[in-house]
Amino acid sequence: MAVHVNSFYHPQSATLSYIVTCTDTLATAIIDPCYDFDAPSGHLSTDFSNALIHHIKANNLTLVWLLETHAHADHISSAQYIKSKLGGKVAIGEGIKEVQQIFKTKFNLDDWFNADGSQFDALLTHGQSLKLGNIFIKVVNSPGHTSDSVSYLIEDNLFVGDTLFMPDAGTARCDFPAGSAATLYHSIQNIYSLPDNTTIWVCHDYQPNNRELAYKTTVHQQKRSNIHVNACTTEDEFIEKREKRDSTLAVPELQTIAIQLNINAGKLPPQDEQGNYFIKLPLFTPRGE
Repeated sequence: MAVHVNSFYHPQSATLSYIVTCTDTLATAIIDPCYDFDAPSGHLSTDFSNALIHHIKANNLTLVWLLETHAHADHISSAQYIKSKLGGKVAIGEGIKEVQQIFKTKFNLDDWFNADGSQFDALLTHGQSLKLGNIFIKVVNSPGHTSDSVSYLIEDNLFVGDTLFMPDAGTARCDFPAGSAATLYHSIQNIYSLPDNTTIWVCHDYQPNNRELAYKTTVHQQKRSNIHVNACTTEDEFIEKREKRDSTLAVPELQTIAIQLNINAGKLPPQDEQGNYFIKLPLFTPRGE
């Protein structure tokens, strides 16, 4: 049995989307697909998604799964668009229900939005196995960045979402609602317990110090040189470092838009009478005004 991985880089959000294929059967999964989005105009477009679709069609692949590692705050999932073109099931970790409940309140979403995970075709649990042709995708809970974060272990490949970046970029932030540096530390320790030669595929690369794009590393390399948590880093050291850095970070540019769509499995909200779509923008006023 063999696995083949194709990577696709989305420059707007510095996101890596992956097409993972069972070479015996050509059954395929897409991990973390993206829409293109122009914030000033509010225009969604599909050039990046169409590149994924073209690859699948050109290679006679059969799309089985569209897998989200979590409800992203920095890009908009195009899972529903791709599903409409190729089929497949959209899946995410069952922790999405907690995330939905938090943001339904935060964004004061109307009764049309159900915070029960029903927008997704499958809610995944830790240790669950998904069939992909002759191979299996193992679900590994990886909370900390968000409470719904999961990684996907496919043979000796681990797709970690935002849990880890490349070693020179460290780890994801933990200051989103229900995020936790302590929880992320333990999720990373679970990853570090995997064999050293396990290949880690990251979801984002922000190219620190203007280096070339990189998105593939190993458990051994992470344990040796991750700048936030290597094999010798204690939990207290990591929490102090992570929380100090998080206090300096800006809100992701697309967070308000991305979260409202991504907790809805990438589905657009109901149209108004003129056929338009709207999301909500919270307005925070100075204290006392």
